[in-house]
Amino acid sequence: MIEWKEEILIEANIEKVWSLFRDENIKRIMPKVEEHTIIEKSEMEVGAKHQQKYREGKRVETYIVETLAYVDDEKQKKKQIHFVLAKAFEINLTFTLLKIDESQTKFIYEGQNKGVNFVGRAMLKLGGKKGNIDVVQEFLNKVKQEAVK
Repeated sequence: MIEWKEEILIEANIEKVWSLFRDENIKRIMPKVEEHTIIEKSEMEVGAKHQQKYREGKRVETYIVETLAYVDDEKQKKKQIHFVLAKAFEINLTFTLLKIDESQTKFIYEGQNKGVNFVGRAMLKLGGKKGNIDVVQEFLNKVKQEAVK
C-alpha cells in the first residue's frame, strides 16, 4: 500500500481553485480522464457516483468514482473520492482547500493506493514510492498551473 499527504500554496482565490474540481473542469487537472459522467445524485453531495474513463497509453479503463465526503464552506473545501482501478487497485483520494486570504489557497492532496489482488500488490511494489511521489507532485503542480491561468 502506498500513502501520501502533500500540500502546496496556490496564489489564487479558493473559489477559483475549487472550480477546477467541478465536473465540467475535471479534464483540466486530470488530462488522462476522457469521460466523467454523473450517474447517481449530484456532483456536490456525498454518495454521488460518476462513471469515469481513464486513458493510460492505448488502454482505456472504465470505473465508478464515489464521493465519500464533500464540504463547500467559505474557508474550507473538501472532496474525498474512492474507486477501484483495473480490478487491481483500490484508490482513496482527498482534495482539501484552505483559504489563507483572498488571493492564497493551501491545497492538500492526500491519498492511498492499495493493491486488491496479487497483480495489484506486485505492481505497486515494482512502481516504488519515488514514482508515486513524482505523480503526486505532478498533480499538485497541474492544479496550481491551472488555478493561476
